[in-house]
Amino acid sequence: MSHLNIHLTPELEKALSDYMHLRGIKIKSDAVRQALQEAVEREKGLRQIPDFTRWVGMGKVGPENPSPKFRSDDDL
Repeated sequence: MSHLNIHLTPELEKALSDYMHLRGIKIKSDAVRQALQEAVEREKGLRQIPDFTRWVGMGKVGPENPSPKFRSDDDL
């Protein structure tokens, strides 16, 4: 396994500390490994093609405008 030295900003140090506290991790390197693994898994999961078929017809669910400015789309 290779060795990596990183210099943490105060903000990242605080975020890492909070992450370690939330996850119950005692070693910083373990926390970094786990956070990176979770980020990779999350990114892989987000690469799915979105399915918008459920959205079809959602605009018709609400009430129509009782006093429209135009009688039809042709008047636009």
